[in-house]
Amino acid sequence: MIGIGIYVKDSPGAAALYSAAFGLEMGYHVLNKDGTYFHSELHRNGEPFCSVVEAKEDTRTDRQPIELGVDFDSRDALEHAFACLSDGGQVNLDVCELPWSPCAAIVTDRYGVRWFLSLPQHKPADDWSPGQE
Repeated sequence: MIGIGIYVKDSPGAAALYSAAFGLEMGYHVLNKDGTYFHSELHRNGEPFCSVVEAKEDTRTDRQPIELGVDFDSRDALEHAFACLSDGGQVNLDVCELPWSPCAAIVTDRYGVRWFLSLPQHKPADDWSPGQE
């Protein structure tokens, strides 16, 4: 299954729009201090549909705001895909642990497609927020 990450300005507005349009419910999410989404997960019928994240710049003029997400069964498989996709591409986030994934990476391939590679996700502590060590 491929997951969709959508990077936009006014992430709360976009999440509300997509929820209304597709019958989605907000799942796990983390707010930035300004009330925008650092990370959000929208679900339909209890299944992941997409995530909405606040973009640093206006994506309508910056780049495509879509990120394709792929979950892997092993770190080796993730690192293999990362090596293939980063060859001639750009590493946006090197292989690392994130609060919601024990191993993840972000890479834009040589064709301009942005990929979020991850081991199965998990929910971090309820008190986690962006910027925590």
